[in-house]
Amino acid sequence: MKAPMTVDRSRLPVPGKTPPFHFPAIERSTLSSGLRVWSVRHTSIPVATVMLLVRRGSADDPPGKEGLAAITADMLDEGTGALSSIEIHEKLARIGAQLDSDIGPDATLFTITVLSRFLQPAVSLLADIVVRPTLREEDFARVRQLRLHRLMQLKDMPGAVADRAFMRLLYGQQPYGHTPLGNEASLTAITVDDVRAFHAANVRPGDATLVVTGDCLHAEVEALAASFFDGWTAGTGTPLPVVGELPTPPRLNVIPRSGAPQSELRIGHVGVARNTPDYHALVAANMVLGGQFVSRINLNLREEKGFTYGARTSFDFRRLPGPFSLQVSVQTAATVEAIHESMHEIAAIRDARPVSVDELSLGVAALTRGYARNFETAEQLARAATQLALYDLPDNYFDEFVLRVEAVTVDDVTRVAQQYLSPDRITTLIVGDYSAVSRGLLTLKLGVPSMLAADTF
Repeated sequence: MKAPMTVDRSRLPVPGKTPPFHFPAIERSTLSSGLRVWSVRHTSIPVATVMLLVRRGSADDPPGKEGLAAITADMLDEGTGALSSIEIHEKLARIGAQLDSDIGPDATLFTITVLSRFLQPAVSLLADIVVRPTLREEDFARVRQLRLHRLMQLKDMPGAVADRAFMRLLYGQQPYGHTPLGNEASLTAITVDDVRAFHAANVRPGDATLVVTGDCLHAEVEALAASFFDGWTAGTGTPLPVVGELPTPPRLNVIPRSGAPQSELRIGHVGVARNTPDYHALVAANMVLGGQFVSRINLNLREEKGFTYGARTSFDFRRLPGPFSLQVSVQTAATVEAIHESMHEIAAIRDARPVSVDELSLGVAALTRGYARNFETAEQLARAATQLALYDLPDNYFDEFVLRVEAVTVDDVTRVAQQYLSPDRITTLIVGDYSAVSRGLLTLKLGVPSMLAADTF
């Protein structure tokens, strides 16, 4: 009989080594049109996910037509061939599927998840929707009106107002200077002919990757793609949008909301692109600064001061330099002190209070301990593969993520904080009751606030 195990409950157990993770192999081929076809075997359950990534997003909107990429994506399932929108979705329902579309600054993603035995009709429907939409005038008028109504709703949401205004402050009229929805003036100016032209010029196989994960062979996936995407106008991948000189926004900006009980704050500056060699060190640094519940900024503003339910920071890594931002909603009376404390924490992590070994260990553990859970389902695997396709990452990126994050040192974190966090470039946006905080803002020494109107964005 074995002796009972002795457990010391007075101290936490020592974590073991993080088990290695291996991303499943990706099989690849390219059709004559330029469409890349990728497949990943996932046989645990009979489910397949089909994703079509098109590397064109809101950053590709022409000047004055902001929102065009998104409304084009919205229009694709409004009809194809002889099928109406209702008939398309009835066909999807008959195979237990739903079409999802996501549009961001750099790409548009279409997703269908079905039982494996319905893979063929799923790919067929997706191809018809994306490649052969009808793009009718009457459908366009309705979709555009819905988007204009959505803009009206967002004007009553301080967080949405802050997000839209902050991007314009950081980027001006440059590709990332607006959200995918666009604005009232641009949506009103867009016509169905603009949508047709954008679809013809930008939804091209040379910019697209079809990713299928599930219990299927690559030869089957390639045959389905060749059959159903046949006739898609060939085209080569287009270069990234041209970026001109970025604006230098005022240090302090205010969108007044009289009587608002809270202030929405956005604090930050333009950061760095996804292809930076310092990606892993920056991710680790952000975990300490504001990327998790026990981050410095959240512990300061929420746990110590009681100003907010939560504060967070992020580097939004994109194909071009994306924003670094701090997002928080605080009590109106705490607005000035919250800005001061936030600016102090951003500056302190660079030199006055560099990251400690314990802080870094906690941040690394949060990034790595549950990492494998991100790849359990067919949809998670497909979405991960699209990240490789979007950012031109190597096949071993996911295999090496944990190792590379665990290799980050305190010196690495301090170096990237000093290099990529620039207190002198930081701009602050307040959406809140200006009359209640105006006097206190003078103590921040950020200059005369620039007063903005919410309708501008």
